[in-house]
Amino acid sequence: MIMKTFLSLTLAAASLSVSANENSPIRVSTDDTEMVMTVSGNGNLVHNYYGKKFKNVLPYNTKEYREQPDNGAGYAPQAFPAYGGYVMISPALKLIHGDGSHTTHLKYVSHSVTQPEEGVTCTEVKLKDPLYDIELTLIYTAYGKENVITQSARLTNNEGSRLTVENLASTYLPLHADSYYLTHFHGVWATEMQLVEEQLQPGIKSIESKRGVQATQTANPAFLLSLNGPAREDAGEVYGGALAWSGNYKLTFEQDECGRMNVVGGVNDFASTYYLDNGESLTTPEMVWTFSNRGRGQVSRNLHDWIRHHSLSHSDMERPVVLNSWEGAYMDFDEKTITDMIDDAAKIGVEMFVLDDGWFGNGEYARNTDHSGLGDWQVNTQKLPRGIDYLAKHAVKKGLKFGIWIEPEMVNPKSRLAETHPEWIVKSGNRDKLQIRQQWILDLTNPEVQDFIVKTFDDVMGMSRDISYIKWDANRFVTDFGSDYLPADRQSHFWIDYTKGLYSVYDRIRQKHPDVMIQLCSSGGARLDMGALKYHDEFWTSDNTNSLDRIRIQNSTNLFYPAIATASHVSTSPNHQTGMTAPLKYRFDVAMAGRLGLELQPKHLNEEEWAFAQKAIEAYKKIRPIVQFGDLYRLKNPEDGTGWASHQYVSKDGKEAVFFAYSLKYHGRTTFFQTRLKGLDPDKQYRITELNKKDWPSFYGDGKVFPGDYLMNEGISLGIGNNFDSTVLHIEEI
Repeated sequence: MIMKTFLSLTLAAASLSVSANENSPIRVSTDDTEMVMTVSGNGNLVHNYYGKKFKNVLPYNTKEYREQPDNGAGYAPQAFPAYGGYVMISPALKLIHGDGSHTTHLKYVSHSVTQPEEGVTCTEVKLKDPLYDIELTLIYTAYGKENVITQSARLTNNEGSRLTVENLASTYLPLHADSYYLTHFHGVWATEMQLVEEQLQPGIKSIESKRGVQATQTANPAFLLSLNGPAREDAGEVYGGALAWSGNYKLTFEQDECGRMNVVGGVNDFASTYYLDNGESLTTPEMVWTFSNRGRGQVSRNLHDWIRHHSLSHSDMERPVVLNSWEGAYMDFDEKTITDMIDDAAKIGVEMFVLDDGWFGNGEYARNTDHSGLGDWQVNTQKLPRGIDYLAKHAVKKGLKFGIWIEPEMVNPKSRLAETHPEWIVKSGNRDKLQIRQQWILDLTNPEVQDFIVKTFDDVMGMSRDISYIKWDANRFVTDFGSDYLPADRQSHFWIDYTKGLYSVYDRIRQKHPDVMIQLCSSGGARLDMGALKYHDEFWTSDNTNSLDRIRIQNSTNLFYPAIATASHVSTSPNHQTGMTAPLKYRFDVAMAGRLGLELQPKHLNEEEWAFAQKAIEAYKKIRPIVQFGDLYRLKNPEDGTGWASHQYVSKDGKEAVFFAYSLKYHGRTTFFQTRLKGLDPDKQYRITELNKKDWPSFYGDGKVFPGDYLMNEGISLGIGNNFDSTVLHIEEI
């Protein structure tokens, strides 16, 4: 598990360390891709290329090739454009120096390469301004097998006076093509990750968040950029980018007068002027990049491998099947309600029980509704007289692991914490503090608040040695920002320092509790980004558990984030969010494409449903390694208007696969589903078994053996033309 904070990037370098002269191209390479930079005649660091790896880069040694042919040295795309000189695009860096000057010119000084671990290289390039004593270090970390390159920047002020940082991005990428197509995401609560693809035109397209917390619910800081046509699944040049930052962010895509696409990404500069005293440094979050010349499918597989290998807690462990108590009990429960749910969970095949909101607070602050109790993390003795340890031990005796819900960054006005520490609450001077969901936000720029949250986590874990899972929620965003802790002239540090404080808390908790599983939850998918994910084992994809909606939400989410971390639960019907009714089979077939869980009261299942659920959970456990660790291949896009969705996971050795297909509407009696499979060995034979069958199989070849090349060229057809028809196939090499 790799922990990288906003203030520092620590890499335990191996013996490999080289410095190169300015006449050689700087290559940041993975197994199949690379970035190439050169130093121009006037000392600028020029970004020449990012794409498929070269066999040799000799042409970049000629100065004529380094520059943009028509406009001369000053217009060549710099690797990190600072405002000043010929830079007219949205800059990656904007400073105000101690003497009031607004311009900065960055010139190449040196670069070095280290190898922090096998298969990973770190390239640091130092740039300086000839007139002002500032140093900017560009940090590129290349992950060979995963074909991922991360970029960040570290700015150090040695001017002798205060430096004003108006904008410091994580990355700049110049591209040139005939056309550019951007895939990005929008949403609100319960409809996260709604996919949009659009052709970019001359001008600036901006994707950003100013919410501080829950920064990813309305737009996610991840995108695809396809050259010369819309993104295709298995062909074409596609770049994938994702910012590892859980606060305000900004991504800009600017097509300039030369037809070049200039991509700048990093922390949002909105109300975020940052001051560096002499000797101080500021390091940006990482931008995660990957490139594919084989379509967006390979982008997904690259990122999934990188997350599983380098940016996810306990990434080598299978995730358990979970029953979460929320939709089955909400806050209206007592001890017997919970022990009965635990008993039922054990009988049905569940492996982890999670007690959600409502277990804490006492007296007038009891957490019986969302109006009170947040901040008072003591067990509600009226609901649970024998405490959390009794429930956890009961679960363990039944063969289950036990987890519990917390929301430690938040506080209800009606709580002892709010009354005791009003100075810990985010507020704008003397203005009234606005409530959302009857709660306020604790000020994580304050080290005392950070200590309180770490202690809260410790105390909750200390309630029972049998707690092995924490669901960490965050149910509102920032309004009227401000801090009693920050000085008056540093209030604009709030947006950055809050997220730095959060990451500091995460770091401390992970060091103290390395074995606990932690779910990343924020009203669903409102904190889904590469920065927070590395501290967690999984994320709550959306509060919307309706299976039909989840097909689209999960399809978009899994463009970047892998199935092993995608919490996907079977809920009751009619669905509590949408009121939609769907068959239990359909709900299971959708949920089994991620980390399977249940979000219901087991007692409400009838005898037939209970038996089906038991068999479906048993089937999931057999295919779980393929879903959670295999390669994802998308077959039919739910966004393309056909009314079908289909995808497939293939084990790394190619010996097994799991196929999912869903009907999204009624197709008529004469139409039928057909698709070709992917990722199999054309020379091998595969037996196909349909899982979760009801009255009859939907696949004509259930139990039969097929050649791999037949399945990938002719494909398969299914009888799933009606509303809520679905198929799951287990494919095994014989």
